[in-house]
Amino acid sequence: MHMQLLNTDRVIIFDRTDFGPSNISLPNNQCRNDPNDLTLKVDCTAHSVEYDVASNSIRPLNVLTDVWCSSGSVMPDGSLMQTGGFNDGDRNVRVYKPCSDDSCDWQEFDVALRQRRWYATNHILPDGRQIIVGGRGQFSYEFYPKKAGADQSYNLPFLSQTNDPRIENNLYPFVFLNTDGNLFIFANNRAILFDYVKGVERMLPLKFWSVVVPKGSFTSANNENFVGALNTCARIRISDPNPQWVMETMPLARVMGDMVLLPNGNILILNGASSAQNSSSIPRMYHSTAILLRDGRILVSGSNPHAYYNFTGVVFPTDLTMEAFSPHYLDPRLKRVRPMIVSPTSHSQIGYGQQLVINFKAQGRISRGFITVTMVAPPFTTHSFSMNQRLLVLTNSTGINTSVTSLGGSNYQVRVTTPGSNILAPPDTIFFLWFIEKFLAKAFGSKSSRERDSTM
Repeated sequence: MHMQLLNTDRVIIFDRTDFGPSNISLPNNQCRNDPNDLTLKVDCTAHSVEYDVASNSIRPLNVLTDVWCSSGSVMPDGSLMQTGGFNDGDRNVRVYKPCSDDSCDWQEFDVALRQRRWYATNHILPDGRQIIVGGRGQFSYEFYPKKAGADQSYNLPFLSQTNDPRIENNLYPFVFLNTDGNLFIFANNRAILFDYVKGVERMLPLKFWSVVVPKGSFTSANNENFVGALNTCARIRISDPNPQWVMETMPLARVMGDMVLLPNGNILILNGASSAQNSSSIPRMYHSTAILLRDGRILVSGSNPHAYYNFTGVVFPTDLTMEAFSPHYLDPRLKRVRPMIVSPTSHSQIGYGQQLVINFKAQGRISRGFITVTMVAPPFTTHSFSMNQRLLVLTNSTGINTSVTSLGGSNYQVRVTTPGSNILAPPDTIFFLWFIEKFLAKAFGSKSSRERDSTM
């Protein structure tokens, strides 16, 4: 399952085409005719949908080739660019450009990539292009859209060095744009800072064997000798002059989970195998996903640890439902005092390094330091990895925490400075999400809740 929130408040969702028929028919008696498909040569069901959050409804979309275990990112114009996949789709590029009349659908460009990209990672760059890193058996990277004279792939030795033979342990390499413009790339049990402009790697220290899957676990799993998940968590400040890994122990072991950056700076971990704490009634296993919505809820969807769709007779059946998880800051007891942004209005465009005036409404007295303004980039999420996920905490021109001005009644104003460069906020900033977070939830000791939304 793959998910991406767009600037229209709609979520694009898609899955592989060779699982067999889905539960949703394509409209107007459409069928996908693909002689290369491994399961259905003629398929009249949808493997992609557009989910309207506001109306809780879905609209079938048509992908032409297999998007299994692909990658993507939103482009500066708000379009979703999705790359690679499996079989006849592994070198294709697909673009979904949002529209207001429900006429838009996937556009597909055949053999637009130089290499097969299956289990690759995408990240948007400061110039608006995407870098596509790795993929199964691909120890290289390339850029898209292509520039004249640069229509090629480039070898990345780090990817071959982190690939253990016959063990799938460097698929979907973790890629993040650092504040210095370099890329932080983590795969298997190693990490580098990569200057993609010059093609130069800088190895980071290795001190965390316990954070990766134990060597040989792939072979053991094939022999039904299942190794338990780990309870370790590793942190590193990659911008430090001499970055070092710091190991921590989590309250419980986790595998196949999702990590979501919340607008208040917290990290939410949910989904995955095992049940503990306040468990979900729906097992969200392999191929489950979770993304942050603009209203602050978390959209949770999918689960399929099988080779094909399998809805009955198994411990963990295929599940194509969606549900909403409400973090503590959406506690109903906070509704009266929760700030509501008045301006800038939705879809406003802002520049770099500018003062931004935010007007909002809130009940009660708001004091200095009580409000934090954050920017959140909506990621492309699949396989427990949210590509391009980023949160920025904004300050005022003096570099200190935001200060609030009362405008009378329940009206307030806060001034902040926007990010100073396209390295901090790549040019998909036009659809970053704005939140003003009031830190009251701790005082209530509130619990999060789930609500069922819809079924694919």
